[in-house]
Amino acid sequence: MTYKYRTKGTCSRTIEFELNNGVLSNVYFEGGCNGNLKGIASLVEGMKAEDVIARCGGIRCGFKSTSCPDQLAQALKEALAE
Repeated sequence: MTYKYRTKGTCSRTIEFELNNGVLSNVYFEGGCNGNLKGIASLVEGMKAEDVIARCGGIRCGFKSTSCPDQLAQALKEALAE
């Protein structure tokens, strides 16, 4: 299933991804730090959503209370709750 999540508190605006049987694929961040977010998307490709949540949840960007990886974890939590 394909999901689109509007981020909060980050430079990226949205995150799109597919989640099939709890496995993440085709992650795309709109906006933000292009190279870093392509790297994150590549690293989480094929991972279980729970593992991404455990690794990325709570990461902060500078003085912000969140980050793009943290927002991905939040998006995955919402998707799993559906």
